[in-house]
Formats: sequence, C-alpha cells, structure tokens
Amino acid sequence: MCGIVGIVGRSGVNQTIYDALTVLQHRGQDAAGIVTAEKHGVHLRKSNGLVRDVFRTQHMRRLSGNMGIGHVRYPTAGCASSAEAQPFYVNSPYGIALAHNGNLINADALRRELFEEDLRHVNTDSDSEILLNVFAHELHKQGKLKLGKDEIFKAVAAVHRRCQGGYAAVAMIIDHGVVAFRDPLGIRPVVFGKRETPEGSEYMVASESVALQSLGFSVERDLKPGEALFVDTEGNLHTQQCAEHPSYAPCIFELVYLARPDSIIDKVSVYKARLRMGEYLADKILREWPDNDIDVVIPIPDTSRTAALPLAYKLGVKYREGFIKNRYIGRTFIMPGQGERQRSVRRKLNAIDLEFRDKNVLLVDDSIVRGTTSKQIIQLAREAGARRVYFASAAPAVRYPNVYGIDMPAVQELVAHDRSDEEVAEAIGADRLFFQSMEDLVAAVRQGNPSLEHFDTSCFTGEYVTGEVTPDYLANQERLRSDFNKTGGQVSEAETLEIHNVS
Repeated sequence: MCGIVGIVGRSGVNQTIYDALTVLQHRGQDAAGIVTAEKHGVHLRKSNGLVRDVFRTQHMRRLSGNMGIGHVRYPTAGCASSAEAQPFYVNSPYGIALAHNGNLINADALRRELFEEDLRHVNTDSDSEILLNVFAHELHKQGKLKLGKDEIFKAVAAVHRRCQGGYAAVAMIIDHGVVAFRDPLGIRPVVFGKRETPEGSEYMVASESVALQSLGFSVERDLKPGEALFVDTEGNLHTQQCAEHPSYAPCIFELVYLARPDSIIDKVSVYKARLRMGEYLADKILREWPDNDIDVVIPIPDTSRTAALPLAYKLGVKYREGFIKNRYIGRTFIMPGQGERQRSVRRKLNAIDLEFRDKNVLLVDDSIVRGTTSKQIIQLAREAGARRVYFASAAPAVRYPNVYGIDMPAVQELVAHDRSDEEVAEAIGADRLFFQSMEDLVAAVRQGNPSLEHFDTSCFTGEYVTGEVTPDYLANQERLRSDFNKTGGQVSEAETLEIHNVS
C-alpha cells in the first residue's frame, strides 16, 4: 500500500505534488519522494519520513519544472530503508523516473531476465526498480530518438506481458511527458483528473480521487484494468488499453481499510460501502445473537467509525466515542515491526472511563490482522471498567497473506490463520467475536457498482486472482516480510515470542 501521483501542468508542479502526497499520507508513512523535470533537467528529492519532514524549503525550491511524479511508501518486504524510497530513476533511455504501488509476484525471475538478457543492473531489493527497468528496456528496444504515444503504449503492453501481480504505476519520461498504467486485473487503484487554467488544461493521476478533488481537479475516471495513460509535454491526453485479456478484480481491502472514506474507487464510494458493511454486520449479530446484552457500541478510531454508526443504529443501542486518538501517532497497521505497533497503541489511544464503566461494550474495528492491536485495545476497555467486552470486525477473518502490495505478512503473524472464530476471540481476549461474512462484504461493495463481479479477496479466502502464487513463493515472502526482517533483526526475544504466540 503506497500512494502515487503524477502531474503535467502549465506552471511549477512541486507544491501541487507535495499537497497531493500529504492527502495520500495515510497510504505510506515510511518514505516520500518527488521528482520534477524542466527542459532536459531532472530534480529529485526522496528520503525516509513523513512528507512534511522529507521536504524542506530548500528542497522545494530545487524541485522546479512543469511536470513531475511523487510517492509515499510503506514497506511490504525488507527493512524500511531510504535506499528503497521512490521514485526510482534511470538515465537510459531518455531519462525515466517511476513510482509504483503494488507488488510483482515474479520479481525474482524478472531480476534474472533483466541482468542476463536485458543487460540491466538493479541496485535495490525493490520490485518497483524492477518494474522501472522492464519499462525502460521495452522503450529502448524500439530504438526511437523521439517517442510517440504508440511507442509508449507498446512498451506498456510488453510490461503487462512480462510482469505478474498487482500494480499501479506512474512514470515520467524526460522531454516527453507522464505515463500511468494499471495491472490487467485492476488490483491496485489509480484515477486521473483534469484542471483548467488560463494557460490550458492540466492533468493529474493519483492513487485516490480525494487527492485530485482537494487540489481542484475534476475527476475524469479510474484507469481501467490494463489501461495506460500518456500526457505529453504539450498537455495532450492519450489513453489506450494495453493488456490482452483485462478484467476487473480490484482489491476489496482498499474499501475496508486502506482508502480514505472520502475517496471513490472504481465508482464505489468508500464511505457508503463502509456504512453498508456496518448494516450487514448488525444483521449478522442479530441473527446469531438476537437476545444480546450489548449496552453500547464504541468504534476504534478512525476507519471503523463509518461502519460502527449504522451498526449501533440497527442494533438499537447507544453509539459512543470511547477512545480519544492522539493525532500525532501514525497508523499502527502500516508501522514496520511488531514492537513498534505494540508501543504505539497506548500512545495512540486513551479510553474515556465513563463510557466503559460497568457496561457490556461492543468494540468495532475495520479488520483484525495480527491481533496485537485488538488485544491491547480490549485490555484498555477492561481497565476502563467494562464489564464485558465484545468485538466486531467489519471484514472477514484475515487468514492468508496478501501478495499484491499490502503488508499482511507471514501466516504465523496472522491471528486468524488456522484458528476458529472462538479461538481468535480467546487469543485477543474478547468475550465474544463477530466477523463479517465474505458474501456480505462483497455485497456491501458491489451495491456501489454492480458491474464489479470479481474482487481480490485473497487475504480472506487464500484464492489469488493472478494465479502463479505457489507455496514456495509464499514461503519466500514469509521470510522477506516477517517483522524480524523488517526491523533488520532488531526484535527482542520477548517480541519474537509475542509474534509467534500472538499474545
């Protein structure tokens, strides 16, 4: 889960890209980067940290030019290293920079191909650098000094043939323009929009529609699966389908947690989808426990609020804000390392005792992944005086790794893997636990766009829409994406035990 943005403007674009990245900051808090171009010059700034910390006044002044791309990153594999901050840049051919959201499941094979056949060297462990070099090689093969849209779309088509996985990418080709493309299944989101100025039209692509709207761009539409977009330096827009067999299978977890509620993804309002998730979950609780003794529904801020409110209304019980969030602590889900997530929970949330004391409380969260945060929050509720603590998840149980760019890691770190719902409840310390059904989650999202017939639901079902996800691949991903590896081996013995015991 990363955030990407690209702009071809009529004046300097550095501030617009910066502002867009701050809107997309929820998609990655590990690193940020911006690259801009003017005439034949390229200006790049990237580093670890939040957007506000990476870019100072002196950096912004150097990022001149009328076109550029930006990225906010969180790591799905390896350590959180500034060497893997994006965008990546290669000089040959033309000078190309690329930023990417997603994950290539055939990255190892591509790395070998690039070295042995394409004669290209990849400097980092990032699959984004691999994607950039594949794209660059396919452009280089055409042997053109000046590129047109046909050559660019031909290169994207070759990328689709060679690369497997979920990806949304934006690239800047020096002296040519900005290119964006989406994987043939549309797993990762990307949308584009337009803004009129006295000098002419400006175009912007981004991971979420809210980034466009907040900067005055009208949302044109989502890129279709397999589609590519090219905006040349004159501001002319070109689009073309570049995949041989495209079909929609967007990641449903974007609607559950990743995206901002004010975004619209593939014509589905994230906010309304989450409202419906709450209604469906309430129906399930009423079916399974019609004589429940729930006194109050309390959301775990922030993403679960939208689902918790209609859930409480349908149950006929009070809705209360029982936790106050420290706004200066990041999203614990995307923090690298179990220890850092655990330390952040109590710094992030404080319970209002009056809302818990002597009550049977139903806590509502968007999902349960590792279970560590859920367990600590349940303990906070008990310390605040709750008589009984029930827990409801707006998503089904996460039982399998995600391989398309979301940090749902080794199966041993997933609290629901190989556990029944009752065993998960015991592991996190809940008196009773409710998960959304898979059918209801799909229905809640499809109601916003009935034309979406399929979704990537692999983290819930273990069914991988791209195929080619072998046990050996999953075992290698487990090694790369474990918390131990993300922290560079800096996990204490106690934390290691907590990872494996899901305590």
